[in-house]
Amino acid sequence: MRARLLLLSTLALCACAGSPTPPDWQLNAADSMEYFRQDYLVGDTALAESDFADVKANLKRTGRADLLARAELVRCAVRTASLEFDGCPAFEALRQDAGPEEIAYGDYLLGKGAGKASDDPLSRLVAAGVALRKTAITPAEIQAAVDLSSAQGWARPLLAWLGVQAKRAEDAGDRETAARLRRRMDLISK
Repeated sequence: MRARLLLLSTLALCACAGSPTPPDWQLNAADSMEYFRQDYLVGDTALAESDFADVKANLKRTGRADLLARAELVRCAVRTASLEFDGCPAFEALRQDAGPEEIAYGDYLLGKGAGKASDDPLSRLVAAGVALRKTAITPAEIQAAVDLSSAQGWARPLLAWLGVQAKRAEDAGDRETAARLRRRMDLISK
């Protein structure tokens, strides 16, 4: 399953083309989800958490746990792209109300299932995070994740991926490369 498909389906939240104007909860949840994604990836944790609280508040109004589960998967995917592996506990609490597609994607994020990235930058970064989680990633794929994060201006995943590169350089005894990577990380952090 593609992360982009899941993200788009969450953002659409059951809206159909040609139908009447979607209810406010759908529009608000979709907007807040997009704000969450952007704020989280650029590193604004407080604003991202506020955005996600808005997503949840709007979805809870529907009484549909399946929509909450889908939103939690998007949250987990964004965290996976940033190499923050926590087992997706909020999704796991809703797993019994999720559909088969969501369950399969949840398993994929945990490194237990198969999945394929789309051309979407976030989807590709999620796939790289899953590969790292499975310890099935090459140095070229790590560099691609660094380049992708940098090109998008996504500071949070960029710091995480540079940290992976720096650790690998240190483990290999390459102090010069590790120091260069740490300087780049400092530039982003300050």
